[in-house]
Amino acid sequence: MAIDAPAFRNSLVSVYQSAVDEVVRQKSGGAAGRSGLENGLVRAAAQIGALKAGGAETIPAAAPANVSQGVWTCAKLAFELMEARSKGDDATASKLEGELSFNVCDVNWAKTIASYVDYFGPDGKRAEIPYIRAATVGAKTIPLKAGATVALIGDWGTGTSVARDLLAEVAKQNPDVIIHLGDIYYSGTPTECDINFKQVLDTVLDRAKTQLPVYTLAGNHDMYSGGAGYYNLLKTLNTGALQQPASFFCLRSGDNRWQFIGMDTGKHDYNPFDVTEVLTKLEDDEEQWIIDRIGEFAGKTILLSHHQLFSAFAQIGPKNADGSLNAYNGYLAASFTKFQAAAPGRIAAWFWGHEHNLTVYQPYKTLQKGRCIGHGAVPVFSTDAPYTVLNRLLDPPQFMNVELDTDDHVYMHGFTIVRLAADGTAQAEYYEGSDGSKPMLVEDL
Repeated sequence: MAIDAPAFRNSLVSVYQSAVDEVVRQKSGGAAGRSGLENGLVRAAAQIGALKAGGAETIPAAAPANVSQGVWTCAKLAFELMEARSKGDDATASKLEGELSFNVCDVNWAKTIASYVDYFGPDGKRAEIPYIRAATVGAKTIPLKAGATVALIGDWGTGTSVARDLLAEVAKQNPDVIIHLGDIYYSGTPTECDINFKQVLDTVLDRAKTQLPVYTLAGNHDMYSGGAGYYNLLKTLNTGALQQPASFFCLRSGDNRWQFIGMDTGKHDYNPFDVTEVLTKLEDDEEQWIIDRIGEFAGKTILLSHHQLFSAFAQIGPKNADGSLNAYNGYLAASFTKFQAAAPGRIAAWFWGHEHNLTVYQPYKTLQKGRCIGHGAVPVFSTDAPYTVLNRLLDPPQFMNVELDTDDHVYMHGFTIVRLAADGTAQAEYYEGSDGSKPMLVEDL
């Protein structure tokens, strides 16, 4: 079984990992799925990724103990080539291409790197995202049957056996629709959107027969390659009235008692060289579109996004002058204030991912139910201490004593089921691990 490689919130590193996956896949004859840390090249790329995501200026020439020198040298040259090309440093890039060509590296390296650099524009800036504007979407809502069972999974698109097993447990709940809260790894390339996401869904859920609708939000990893894979995916996931019109959407129940509104927080989380202090937001016209959908609807609304409104465990936005950290996103908080004004008392909950954890928060910043459910398939190790409140965090939100278990020092994965009842009520059920038969928590929404 593949040992999952870590993912990093750094777009250059993520695109590099995507390129490494492609080289490994080519060497294996195009086999589907992802190799893990048992593969030397994937292992080398993960360690280089950790160095660069951690701020290292250079990559050591000497290989670490668990990677052969030849593999390390090739992985190092490949990253440096991608970095040079993304910065527009053609002289350095040409030199590195020569070194790759005359080394013992795979002959596909330079070609693969060149194709993946196309996801960046001049000077390392992101390639233009084909974002779909609110005016194009209009007032479109997607029909959802009354009394539907809705499955929510976050940060799930890894393509690994863990992701497949989790989806099989989700299927046992007989959902009427599945909503993914974003992040197809490593960087949402067209190949990854197909192999790590759509093919897994179609196979595990037998969608050729069931036609089960699936919707997916734009996470930061989906946008690291410029969104080309993500936006093409939207065209193929569902058909007709069930097709997702944009990176934001509204699913509305037939009895007009519940709606699910997906928001695009991924578009503005992108910087190939500095991702620590990104403060994401909604586009103005998308924000107004959401206000209109909430305001015109007499029932209750459940908000969905990839990024968190607040967190007890992560830095959100730049540091303050005294070095302290903010616990919430001011841009999204301002949007939420407008949403509440459009429907006083009718926003039932907000579910998000981004952090690879399950956190059930106490009421905070006027939101009664904020839930992080990003524990879909990305490994989190006990040494990561995901339930330790971040130091220097101002007024951190309080959370309930609902924590994932660990299995062999890795935190369990999971999903959420929202059941809409015929009497207009709704419940959220939270499941973990490979046994999706008994929820670890059930709450009214």
